[in-house]
Amino acid sequence: MNRRTRLLAVPLAAALLLGTAPALAGCSFQSVVKDVSGGNVDIGGTSVPSDFPSEVPLASGDVVFGAALGSGESKVWNVTVKVSGSDAYTGIQKQLTDAGFSGDFGAQGPNGGGTGTFSNGTYGVLVVVTDAGDNGWVANYSVSKGAVPTPTPSAGS
Repeated sequence: MNRRTRLLAVPLAAALLLGTAPALAGCSFQSVVKDVSGGNVDIGGTSVPSDFPSEVPLASGDVVFGAALGSGESKVWNVTVKVSGSDAYTGIQKQLTDAGFSGDFGAQGPNGGGTGTFSNGTYGVLVVVTDAGDNGWVANYSVSKGAVPTPTPSAGS
C-alpha cells in the first residue's frame, strides 16, 4: 500500500470505527480495521480501552462501546456509557470541569441531553448525551490528544 493510499485509508478506518463499529464489532471487522490502520486499533467492545486517559472522567454506567485508533499524537478514543437519564449531561459537565477541563459547554436539548467540547490542554473531549431509543440514555465521549479547536468569530464570518 503506497503512502497516499494509506493516508486516505486511515481516516476511512476511523470513520468506520467510530461510526459503525458498535454494530459491527465482530472479529472480522476488527481484522479489516487493523489491516487498514496498520494495527493501531483497539475495539474494546463493551469495555474502556486499556490506555484511555485517566485524566478524562467518565460517567458511571455500563460501557456500551469502547474503541481506540491511532498512536502517539494521533491517538483517538471513543467510549459510550449508558447513563441515568436526560439530565446526565449536567453531571458530566461538572465532572469534567472539576477535573480541570474548560471550553465550550455546548447546548442542552429541549428534552434533555446535551453536547459540549472540553479541553485541559492535553486532551480534547467531545461529549454527546442523547436518547438512544431502546438502549435508553447514553453519553458518547470522543477523546483526542491536544486541545479541541474553538472557532473564532471574525467580522467576515
